[in-house]
Amino acid sequence: MDFHRRLGHVWAVSLPDDLLLAALEARRPLIDEKHEAAFRLFNGFTEGFPALALEVYAKTLVVHDHAESRRGGAPAARRALELVHQQLPWLTAALWKVRHSENPEERNGRMLLGAEKDLARKVREHGVWYALALTLNRDTSLYLDTRALRLWAKEQLGGKKVLNAFAYTGSLGVAAKAGGATQVIHTDLKKPFLTVAKDSYAMNGWPVKKADFRAGDFFEVMGALKREDALFDCVFIDPPFLSVTPKGRVDLETEMPRVLNKARPLVGHGGALVVVNNAVFTSGADFQAVLDAACADGYLSLDQRLDVPPDFVGYPSTKRGAPLVDPAPFNHSTKIAVLRVKRKDGRAA
Repeated sequence: MDFHRRLGHVWAVSLPDDLLLAALEARRPLIDEKHEAAFRLFNGFTEGFPALALEVYAKTLVVHDHAESRRGGAPAARRALELVHQQLPWLTAALWKVRHSENPEERNGRMLLGAEKDLARKVREHGVWYALALTLNRDTSLYLDTRALRLWAKEQLGGKKVLNAFAYTGSLGVAAKAGGATQVIHTDLKKPFLTVAKDSYAMNGWPVKKADFRAGDFFEVMGALKREDALFDCVFIDPPFLSVTPKGRVDLETEMPRVLNKARPLVGHGGALVVVNNAVFTSGADFQAVLDAACADGYLSLDQRLDVPPDFVGYPSTKRGAPLVDPAPFNHSTKIAVLRVKRKDGRAA
């Protein structure tokens, strides 16, 4: 079904200035003196204007244009830039990403301010550098909704062996490495994403070992690691919404149990299987039911849920309306759960 028909929104044409200014004021404490941080400046889906979401990466503003038109909502995007630049004059670049354009260049981003050379190439979060490739695809190469999970990885995975599946640009594994993980293997279908992960390693002064970055299909790589008798203290599973390859299908709405079952044998006794489901139309209750079913045999148990940061969700003073689907017991449609693994053979990583 078409995204917008499922969404049920009537898209406004003119951006209400007061909504954006209120959102900006709520986030001023996130602005660091050196302008090295990344945060969501405005979440239109929860803050009253679903056609736009704005993010700051160092000195770059990214305008995510979700307008119904394939050409995007240029007047609203330009007005958003004007308002933000008035308040944050230190911004040197702005990138406009038209989500539903048929033109890949428009989806990946066109400049509204500055030149491509002015785009931020890195940000610092919890003392860790993350490389950026803001025009690599329609996303921004660093997901801000999983910031709390990166902090968890940094704080909890020292001395551990980690597998970062569906690694994308590797940020979860980078956080684990920063926290002292003894081994981190990143795997993703697409090599260009893993190149960004390697750049993050270089920025943090870590050696880049070819064996730690494995490009390939998820099902194929999981099978190979199982044949290698590999075990990890933590496996991250943060799949795309939908991916179909000759080796298998990933669908966050219907196929999550199969993905979990494929990864679980690679977790050592007492280790963590960390699962992220960002399917907008999967309720928190439905995802919790999937987790409950996976835990029913006693070999998995829910250790904790991690909340998405308030700048990404919206603040009590800035939120407008109800979410599309109730995320409870999670706080956002990006649903993050840490599961503990019990093995029949008792083998640790």
